[in-house]
Amino acid sequence: MSEVNDTGFNKKIKDEVTDYWSSRAEIFNELKIQELNSDMRGRWLKELQTYLPAKKGLKILDIGTGTGFFCFLLAAEGYDMTGIDLTEKMILEARKTSAILEIPAEFYVMDAEMPDFADRSFDAIVTRNVAWTLPDLKKAYEKWYNLLKEDGVLINFDGDYSRESEQQKLPDNHAHSKITQEQWSAYEHLKTELRPISNPRPAWDVQLLKSAGFKDITLDEQVGGRIYREINEFYNPTPIFALAARK
Repeated sequence: MSEVNDTGFNKKIKDEVTDYWSSRAEIFNELKIQELNSDMRGRWLKELQTYLPAKKGLKILDIGTGTGFFCFLLAAEGYDMTGIDLTEKMILEARKTSAILEIPAEFYVMDAEMPDFADRSFDAIVTRNVAWTLPDLKKAYEKWYNLLKEDGVLINFDGDYSRESEQQKLPDNHAHSKITQEQWSAYEHLKTELRPISNPRPAWDVQLLKSAGFKDITLDEQVGGRIYREINEFYNPTPIFALAARK
C-alpha cells in the first residue's frame, strides 16, 4: 500500500464519488424503496439487530446513508436515526422519501471522514458499502470511535470493491443494468485510484479498528450468503463482510 496524505488527491477522490452518485441518485432511490418493501428488509434488520444493543430508542448514525435505506429500516423499529452522505442529491432523495413514507429521520450532507457532531453523540454507527470509497480510512475509523458513547457499537457492511473480480452475468432486471457506460467507466476508474492506497480487506479494517481503540471486534464473512440468497435485482455479486466493534 502506498501512503497517500495528499489533500488534493483526497478531494479528487471525493469529487469523483460525489459525481458518480449524483448521476445515480434517483434510480438508486427507486431501488432502495423496492428493497425496503421486499424480503431484504427483514434480512438486513436481522443482521443489524445481531449487533445492536437490545433496547429501543438508541441514537444511531448512518454514515453514507445514500437515500436512507438503513435510516428508514431502523427508524420504523423505534430507533432515533440520523443519516449523512457526501452527495447532496442522495440526501435530497432521502428527505423526500422520509416525507412520503412518514418515517422521521434527520439527514445531512457531510463527509464520512469528518462528521460534524460532538464526541460521544451516538449509541451506534451503521454503514453499508461506504468505507471502501474513503481515501483516509484510518482517519474515518478514529473519528467514528470518538463519535460513539462508551460501549457504543460500530456496524460496517462492506466489500473489497477495489479488488473485486470481473462480474458475473446478472439478470436483466438487475440494478446494474441501468448503469450507463459512462458511469461504469467512472466506477472502474475510482477503483484503480483507491486500490494502491488500501490493503486487502477486511484484514486491514481489523488492524485499523484496533489502532483506533475499538475492542470486541467481530468479523463475519458469510453475511452475503444470508442476505443475497437469490440472484435478483438486489443481488450483490461482490462478496461482502460484516464488521462489528465496540468502543
